[in-house]
Amino acid sequence: MERDGLGLGDVTNNGRILFVHAHPDDESSQSAGSLSRYVAEGAQVTLVTCTLGEMGEILVDDWAHFSPSELGKHRIEELAAALGIMGVDDHVWLGGPGRYHDSGMDRDEFGNACPPPHEQLPDGAFWSADILEAANHLVEVIRDRRPHVVSSYDTFGGYGHPDHIQAHRVTMYATLLAGVPSHRPDLGEAWQVPRLLWSTHNTLVWHRAVEVAKEQGISLFDDAEEQESRRDRSADPSQIVAVVPYGQYAAQASEALLAHRSQVDPGNEFWQFFEIMRGLEGSGEAYLYAAGVPFPRSEGPAEDLFAGLDLDD
Repeated sequence: MERDGLGLGDVTNNGRILFVHAHPDDESSQSAGSLSRYVAEGAQVTLVTCTLGEMGEILVDDWAHFSPSELGKHRIEELAAALGIMGVDDHVWLGGPGRYHDSGMDRDEFGNACPPPHEQLPDGAFWSADILEAANHLVEVIRDRRPHVVSSYDTFGGYGHPDHIQAHRVTMYATLLAGVPSHRPDLGEAWQVPRLLWSTHNTLVWHRAVEVAKEQGISLFDDAEEQESRRDRSADPSQIVAVVPYGQYAAQASEALLAHRSQVDPGNEFWQFFEIMRGLEGSGEAYLYAAGVPFPRSEGPAEDLFAGLDLDD
């Protein structure tokens, strides 16, 4: 059995998993290994993207003239290419394409990501969305797909981007409401999500990657910035409950990320560092436990996001 020329391998996984991301490229920078693996194993994999990424930084000179609207349309094509590489064929724009606009982001006095001033937000900005309205769009998807696992960002959105934080809020609210039979029965039969996860930076390898990068002449941070960066990107390693190894999907994950050409410059030191981190032994996509069925007890993080779940329903 083949999908886009990629062997599906073990197709015995009848699990269902749903990822919620804020912009095109987020799925490829943060979940490409997991998406690729579970598609290959035959699981039902759904991706929900909340905005078109209209406010993203354009890294290709020939496209620098794009308006936000034009960039959004272009990024639809980039996302489609990335999904084809990973084999994902179930993708949903939250509320429909363009229902919510990329909010953009600002930097505070310490250089950390933060929301722009209210008066600078674009019309329809996701950051300003009515939480219940946005959550109900996701409730409908959850009740229809009935995922065993839902994954989105942590409370800080990984690094403070307002749309990531909003995606976290919407996902938390939607997973709760989806399981309440009296809430909007018109959106489908209630479904209690068995396990909710937050994606996080893999601090188990992040610090090693910084040292390896320095050895290769890539030093993204001075000492003070490095410590701040580690704090911003770090979860307590003891709280990481699962790490999905890149393994045989590392090259596929990298190819998917590079499909987002407007946003990713492979010659940039940050993305070179990203590839170093992906190539380290033990590297993989890390997750925190948020709600539902805990992972089985083990000496280290689980390597399967479905571990310990009953997949018969």
